[in-house]
Amino acid sequence: MPRHEVIAGLDIGTTKVTVVTGEIREGGNISITGVGHSSSAGLRRGVVVDIDGTVRAIDEAVEKARRMSGSEIKSVYLGLTGSHVASATNRGVVAVSREDREISAEDVHRVMEAARVISIPADREIIHLLPREFIVDGYDGIKDPVGMVGVRLEVETQIITCVTTSLQNLLRSVYKAGLEVDEVVLASLASGEAVLTPAEKELGVAVADIGGGTTDLAIFERGSLLYASVLPIGGEHISNDLAVGLRTPVAQAEKVKVEHGWARVEDTEDQIFLEIPKMSGSGGRQISEKVVASIIEARAQEMLQLIGREIKRSGHSGAVTGGLVLTGGTARLRSLVELAASELDMPARVGLPAGLGALTDVVGGPDHSTAVGLLIYATRGRAGSPGSRTRERVLGGWLARLKGFFREMF
Repeated sequence: MPRHEVIAGLDIGTTKVTVVTGEIREGGNISITGVGHSSSAGLRRGVVVDIDGTVRAIDEAVEKARRMSGSEIKSVYLGLTGSHVASATNRGVVAVSREDREISAEDVHRVMEAARVISIPADREIIHLLPREFIVDGYDGIKDPVGMVGVRLEVETQIITCVTTSLQNLLRSVYKAGLEVDEVVLASLASGEAVLTPAEKELGVAVADIGGGTTDLAIFERGSLLYASVLPIGGEHISNDLAVGLRTPVAQAEKVKVEHGWARVEDTEDQIFLEIPKMSGSGGRQISEKVVASIIEARAQEMLQLIGREIKRSGHSGAVTGGLVLTGGTARLRSLVELAASELDMPARVGLPAGLGALTDVVGGPDHSTAVGLLIYATRGRAGSPGSRTRERVLGGWLARLKGFFREMF
């Protein structure tokens, strides 16, 4: 039997660490082989605040995935989130180098490098340089110009940056857990790979990956990333509101949200009552499901309004003709999709990873979108695309330096 290459995606969230492993089969298809989860308390809004706690959570999740898959995990594709993430656009222009004016792969790499020349603060790093479209002698909308004939080659790119120290602390946690990093990938970009159809990405759609402490927003159009940002609000804010409103521990509030929560009061009934433990732990009281939903709905409305405002602030609201796709753990909340459709006046659905083989039932939920998307991103990157060598140059240099630095320390 031929041996298939094993890859792993690592999603380090505010409340949970997820590791998903898979094998790359013939034709570039992925077969999920293992998954591991662990509770996370080392991050706040996507930023590491406790390295040792994060390392322990990574170790636990990796060990569970290793046991399920039966394969050693030595390196990972790492998802990145946090309010320090920002996006910008830039354009590069070069002259076609060959005498016969045929555009070569090297011309593509040169124009991508030209687009990389952008002024950013000294405390930030470029993690993605993504081509949105190429322009040959004024003709735009070109996805791959190699082989075409022209004199002037331009590219419009989406550049994703992050704060260097926040990234270094995240990488340090992964290296201390004994893992190498194949590539750092924007979490919302990975989620989009997992839950969007090619038709949606071409038409124009927004993805909101609502995690525990943050919401990763990405807008896609014409098959590529158009805008990305991270909002400092997530599912744990709903749990905290429930804990205060019901006067119960946060852990119990989270359980109530998951098992009995609704995002709209109109979908609940007065006759259904829940037993809510008191903060002291002794005894409890009866609270109607409608009261619980009223607390959740207020925070969910605020969350959706923030998403709507961010879409408008991006300047690309007109591109979101395909509506909003909700994913992440909080997307499991009952009637959240219906609330989103009414609040934002656009189509909405829950985004689920699909086509994952025998473990679809295990990793097919919205809370696995980022981890699964990291594997899909890895396979598509290895298949080759315009600018892929430039991406390796952008990432390879500083990743290599950081790896050497951490090896010396540990």
